[in-house]
Amino acid sequence: MGILNVTPDSFSDGGRWFDPELALDHALTLLKDGADVIDIGGESTRPGALPVSEEEEAARVVPLVAAIAGSAIVSVDTMKASVALAAIEAGAQIVNDVSGGRHDPEMLRVVAESRVGFIAMHMQGEPRTMQLEPHYSNVVREVTAHLVESRNSALDAGVSEDAIMLDPGIGFGKSLQHNLSLLAHIEDICAATSSPILIGASRKSFIGSIQKTGSDAMMREDGTTATTVWALEHGASMVRVHNVADAHRAVEIVRSLSMAKSVGA
Repeated sequence: MGILNVTPDSFSDGGRWFDPELALDHALTLLKDGADVIDIGGESTRPGALPVSEEEEAARVVPLVAAIAGSAIVSVDTMKASVALAAIEAGAQIVNDVSGGRHDPEMLRVVAESRVGFIAMHMQGEPRTMQLEPHYSNVVREVTAHLVESRNSALDAGVSEDAIMLDPGIGFGKSLQHNLSLLAHIEDICAATSSPILIGASRKSFIGSIQKTGSDAMMREDGTTATTVWALEHGASMVRVHNVADAHRAVEIVRSLSMAKSVGA
């Protein structure tokens, strides 16, 4: 899944693709580089981010969805049902909701009636406050339970079981150790939730903390690639990344090695 933020304030590339023509060009580049899905977001969910209006968010994402939906699987990254519906009508096939359907009570109904895919993420708190001393007694157990609740709520609303994917929310209300624990237990989360798992760790600050590269998100590409390979090798069905080309090359190497191992010497 290639990330396309059409926002002025996202943590990694805020403002870079805010111009519609540049955004469209970048979407085509992500596809050329190997993206299976383009995830378009019009509201930053970085730590400390402030919300934008439904009208502004829709104005940012819907024209771009319409422009590329004919040549790509498009996901819309939104917590707002009205934005999701407008994007679906423009051709989006997946709704990626960082609140797991909890922010807007109409979201699950829109997803169910539209018969599109649904990605439900875990987040402790909300973007503005989520990184203010996040706390868990057992992060893997609590996040897993939250994801199961999100899955069951979606099913109860009429969302098809095979349309649901879950995301433990790396970097969303998590400390460094919380993120590492979740990544180390992807297989356990997969087994407990009975759903495919998406991992979105691309350029997150925990990578910079480990590598001691500071606040420059662009210096986290090596760590992102390592995390991508780890996630896919330990049960994740999809990874959400900014740099699709690097991720795709790394995955191809791992696949080749796995095939060689299965064939034997």
